[in-house]
Amino acid sequence: MTDTRLDGRTALVTGASRGIGAACARAMGQAGARLLLTARGDDQLRQVAAEFSGSADFLGADLTEADAAERVADWAIEVSGDTVDILVNNAGAPVSRRARNLTAAEVDRGIALNLRAPLLLSVRLGRAMVARGSGSIINITSVAAAQGIPYQAAYAATKGGLEAMTRSLAAEWGPSGVRVNAIAPGPIDTEAWREELPAETRAAVERLVPLRRTGRPDDIAALAVFLAGEAAGYVTAQVITVDGGMTRTGELNPDTPRR
Repeated sequence: MTDTRLDGRTALVTGASRGIGAACARAMGQAGARLLLTARGDDQLRQVAAEFSGSADFLGADLTEADAAERVADWAIEVSGDTVDILVNNAGAPVSRRARNLTAAEVDRGIALNLRAPLLLSVRLGRAMVARGSGSIINITSVAAAQGIPYQAAYAATKGGLEAMTRSLAAEWGPSGVRVNAIAPGPIDTEAWREELPAETRAAVERLVPLRRTGRPDDIAALAVFLAGEAAGYVTAQVITVDGGMTRTGELNPDTPRR
């Protein structure tokens, strides 16, 4: 059986203070990876890093800032000795608003966090991966990139761009042994999910999922560990949807009786 351990590898996870990012950090740390963690929330980030005393470093950074991705890359290169093997571009934020009400500031912030930062981090850290002939970049996108979800025009545009970036980098760096993939979560039970939607809306969404539950951050983290390791050695340029089957079944009214 192909090994899914990540011993001896260094993983940088963005947005690692909570939700999917924290779950990815924990899963990779438990698989043996040395962790480099970044997010805006220093206190929460410190708590996640403390779970892996001696094998996790962290840096607080707001990736919407123009120079933040470069600063994070410089820090990761210095701390790791330029040996980052795994990059999880998880940091992101939804932009939920009627398209007619979108402002330039909201669009710019979404592009900066959801698209510009992942691209710049990939480019900077990918150089050493290409030179070594190995590496795995995992971009966390969204089902919004492929589905027509109302009030998500700006968010969907950035996540669609991230998926296009995934395929382009995979094609360019594949000959050098660097793999680039994306995970597109559906509804995942995170703090942000609970903060953004009222309980009745969350329940209605769950009824659209064939598995009849909201996903868990660990559902995404398990796939991220797989994509990071040798078990996925022949997997690249893929966007893998993890949504309990919601976007593939077209089951928009699961409680309607069938003839």
